[in-house]
Amino acid sequence: MSISQAIKNAITTVSLRFNRSSLLRWFQKLIVFIVFSLILSHLSSPESFPGGKSYRFPIEGFLSTIILCVLIGIIAELNFLFYKKKNFSKKVEIASVSWFMASTLGYITVMYIPLAIVLNKMAGGEIEFYYLLIGLLITLLVSFILIGLAYSLDIYNLHKLSLKGIAITIENGGKITKLTYENIAYFYSEHKIVYAVKNDGLAIATNFTLNDLEEKVNDQLFFRVNRQIIIHKDSVDQIEKIANGRLRIRLKTSIGNDAIAEIHISRYKRKSFMAWFQ
Repeated sequence: MSISQAIKNAITTVSLRFNRSSLLRWFQKLIVFIVFSLILSHLSSPESFPGGKSYRFPIEGFLSTIILCVLIGIIAELNFLFYKKKNFSKKVEIASVSWFMASTLGYITVMYIPLAIVLNKMAGGEIEFYYLLIGLLITLLVSFILIGLAYSLDIYNLHKLSLKGIAITIENGGKITKLTYENIAYFYSEHKIVYAVKNDGLAIATNFTLNDLEEKVNDQLFFRVNRQIIIHKDSVDQIEKIANGRLRIRLKTSIGNDAIAEIHISRYKRKSFMAWFQ
């Protein structure tokens, strides 16, 4: 088999896997939307309860709920893709997830109000603020539950990826080294060169500054303790309280550098360090 054919086959395989994964993800969300629409349409009126003598399938309610869920799904998906690229690719935390939910509900509110007014006008009815507000609150509650059901697994997987799967690529002297976060003990600066130290003690020179790395790495896992060092949470071996409200940190991996063998954290950074570590 030629090299070009092998590359073609590899691209085809990756593309098929991606398409299957994407289709499976959308199929799961479609099931959530349909089941949710069925429940809502059956709960909307007493005669829609299954098992009753006057039961009939609420086709109108089901179709209108499906349309509403699709609109909510489109808004949520576009916002999720934005947050996935902007925030979730680096870290997934309560604050970023909360902002995702809040902004999505905000966009749904912007969509709902003019749409409800237009539909009400088309139906020949009068616009009443009370019913508009009640409809909006119900829609937001439904949206919150639906988005939570549809995206909880995606967000959880991104959270796992941000903790374990992300790697940093180091280029130096014509060599390219890829290190996953879980294999890095700390970064330290010496003589204007920043080194990445692996868990086994191997130090690799990088072309980054500590400021670059502070912006780049996951701050759930890494903390800049001072101007010289950024440490990984799992590399901490012992934390000791010392005079003047300071902390002394001992790391599991040492390379014989005095500044790293015993790290001091000022009382001003103590609170933020302990909040990160715990």
